[in-house]
Amino acid sequence: MKKIIQKLYETSDLSDNELKMLIDSSSDEDNELLRSLADEVRQRYYGKDVFLRGLIEISSYCKNNCFYCGIRRDNKCAERYRLSSEDILECCDYGYSLGLRTFVLQGGEDSHFSDEFLIPLISEIKKRYPECAVTLSLGERSEESYRKLKYIGADRYLLRHEAADDTLYAKLHPESMSLENRKNCLFTLKKLGYQTGSGFMVGAPYQTTDDIIKDLRFLQKINPEMIGIGPFVPHNDTPFKEFKKGELGLVLRLVSILRLMFPKALIPSTTALGTIHPYGREMGLKAGANVVMPNLSPADVRKKYMLYNDKICTDEEACENIAELKKRIATAGYEVLGGRGDAVI
Repeated sequence: MKKIIQKLYETSDLSDNELKMLIDSSSDEDNELLRSLADEVRQRYYGKDVFLRGLIEISSYCKNNCFYCGIRRDNKCAERYRLSSEDILECCDYGYSLGLRTFVLQGGEDSHFSDEFLIPLISEIKKRYPECAVTLSLGERSEESYRKLKYIGADRYLLRHEAADDTLYAKLHPESMSLENRKNCLFTLKKLGYQTGSGFMVGAPYQTTDDIIKDLRFLQKINPEMIGIGPFVPHNDTPFKEFKKGELGLVLRLVSILRLMFPKALIPSTTALGTIHPYGREMGLKAGANVVMPNLSPADVRKKYMLYNDKICTDEEACENIAELKKRIATAGYEVLGGRGDAVI
């Protein structure tokens, strides 16, 4: 296995069979070698810097009915809300005062947030804070919409493909959703010049190692600037409530594999990692991640954006405790860097 890990370190690629062996390995020695080489590569391009993104969860309404998601359309128990433009701008103002220079507007696929709503909002954010990056994570939209939002000032777009295999995608989503359309959206975002982010769940129901390899191959096709993965965590009010959560060790192993396959990528240590383990975020950073996204959403709505059980949205995850978050990052051996934190080209 050491030869396989060394090959990945030197070439950023492996055969499908080699990837399968590495992903399925449970050897502590192999995992430590993989982790140490991933950390070496991330420090080669980014040093010990960790980039903070201010996450603003703008809506818990969603037209989609994904079987794993707590804000799915048919979840009658979900608490719904929408932030106004004034709410979102207040979040940005607060985040800027804390030193954040990237704002991530994330929400369900909600028709309320039309181009007519978003264009003046993005324009105002860029007017107030021209040195800041605006990242959108608002699902599938038309090419025309993506083009308009890019033109007015949106810099980045996050759209996880979730599963690159058609059969698995169909098991996770209703018939109304199309993997082909999801992939086409990602190719469109790249074409339009967005810094593009994709990714997938780890340990999703019905997922196999072969499915994960297909995810990695799809990521190679689009070569995203940002790659987000995290463990599947069930939600009590979804069809997948009885499935077990993704394994921490597998997620960390895949973070390291992604770092070696995509040396220059921005890879977050996700909220879901921090949800399944109290030190999951720090472990993600040590495995090769270099982004953390503290929550800027208004305190009274954070628990309403509940994608999965026990999602952390207070304490160190909240921007009110950003000093503690920075301390935890420092304890892990890294330091928070100011600025937009763009991907190395």
